[in-house]
Amino acid sequence: AAGIEDADADARVLAGHALHLDRARLISQSDRVLEAREVSAISGLAARRLKREPVSRILGRKEFWSLALAITSDVLVPRPETETVVEGALDFVVRNGLRMEKLRILDIGTGSGALLVALLNELPNATGIGTDISRAALEAAQINVAQFGFESRSSLIACDVAAGVQGQFDLVVSNPPYIARGQIASLAPEVRDYDPMMALDGGDDGLTAYRSISADAKRILAQGGRLFVEMGAGQEPAVRELFTNAGLEVGIARNDLAGTPRVLGASFVP
Repeated sequence: AAGIEDADADARVLAGHALHLDRARLISQSDRVLEAREVSAISGLAARRLKREPVSRILGRKEFWSLALAITSDVLVPRPETETVVEGALDFVVRNGLRMEKLRILDIGTGSGALLVALLNELPNATGIGTDISRAALEAAQINVAQFGFESRSSLIACDVAAGVQGQFDLVVSNPPYIARGQIASLAPEVRDYDPMMALDGGDDGLTAYRSISADAKRILAQGGRLFVEMGAGQEPAVRELFTNAGLEVGIARNDLAGTPRVLGASFVP
């Protein structure tokens, strides 16, 4: 009645969370009469969802690349389409026989640390740096880096784009803010009202972050290294032009599961 998609699935997840039951146990106990305190717990979670708070925020976690990431109010909830960045980066690594190499990774605007953690999980000898302008976001990223045991292989730096980073990197990845400022009001309530504004706002045309990344690309990309960025729907031509004008050789866009051009890969040609 509230217009929430997949309401039944959300209700099952929230009921299971309130009762501390996984899906199988929830089903097996479906005829059990609930105690008053249990009804109250479920009702409290339902009230939050009816205000369009995302389930992942209510639970405090979100699965990304088969990893259960901790989510706080200070970070963007990782989306399935962002896994396309990981796919692009790993495809590049595998095609070039680099999986076991000591690669250096830079995740610009790391937020929850989703991209950084996913890549460190797949590349056993890699090290990485995650940057974010939000110190609160970096606290969330630190939780995820720690829970998966990657503290010795990573560091987190508070800065804008890569301003506080020294050296060059074999892989640079980013899911930057890319929503044009004037379009934010029209986003779904789950995004507009709960994701941090600085993780959404891409400036007047949605391209502010891409300009900064392209301007810094030559400094931060190692020879033979590759940059992968997520884009919003319809942004490929503009982002491609920015990167090309910065002297980057840009590859074919990688589509997400919905068929939308979602990720561009680029590198410098000596």
